[in-house]
Amino acid sequence: MKNLKIVMTAIIVGLGLLSFTTINPDIKEIQKQTESLAKGYEIGDEATDFKLKNVDGKMVSLSDFKSAKGFIVIFTCNHCPYAKKYEDRIIELDKKYKSLGYPVIAINPNDPGVQPEDSYQKMIERAKQKGFTFPYLMDEGQKIYPQYGATKTPHVFLLQKEGGKNIVKYIGAIDNNYENPNDVSEYYVQDAVNALIKGEPVKTTKTVAIGCTVKVKK
Repeated sequence: MKNLKIVMTAIIVGLGLLSFTTINPDIKEIQKQTESLAKGYEIGDEATDFKLKNVDGKMVSLSDFKSAKGFIVIFTCNHCPYAKKYEDRIIELDKKYKSLGYPVIAINPNDPGVQPEDSYQKMIERAKQKGFTFPYLMDEGQKIYPQYGATKTPHVFLLQKEGGKNIVKYIGAIDNNYENPNDVSEYYVQDAVNALIKGEPVKTTKTVAIGCTVKVKK
């Protein structure tokens, strides 16, 4: 009788596993796709366009910038100390390169429910206070930052228009010293944009973004 119970238990467990694998035959493939999505873009990938609300209430897409040669897309926010340290430098990047065809597009990826300082209203106030010269967009629903693979604020994705597509040319930090702009010795974004303007390959295509983690509702 004891052996019969063991056999019956084994059959039941086996049927359960069979049922699970039958219902979920692509479980490994789903996991693979999820990991790929979380990973985001690599150099040479085509970046998706988007339609996000700017601090002026208007919806903004990359396709709106007809004369742009590319974009300095920066995921940033209000509250992060690292992001605050870089605000003036981000403004300078926009002022320097917008007229040369590479405007800054700033996107706040954070969930305001997790970090109230990154609410849309606070974004409006911050943009006015700092005199932002570029669009400051809200990633409402947090749909765009995972596609790009942004993990920090700030996190830069330099794009170049090629054949109607926005191709990723650089990913990472703005420079190598967030604390003091006077101590910067490597200007990653500037060097990358300058290379693209000259028609030269970008030497440093990827660096580690230093900043606060993206705030996601659990």
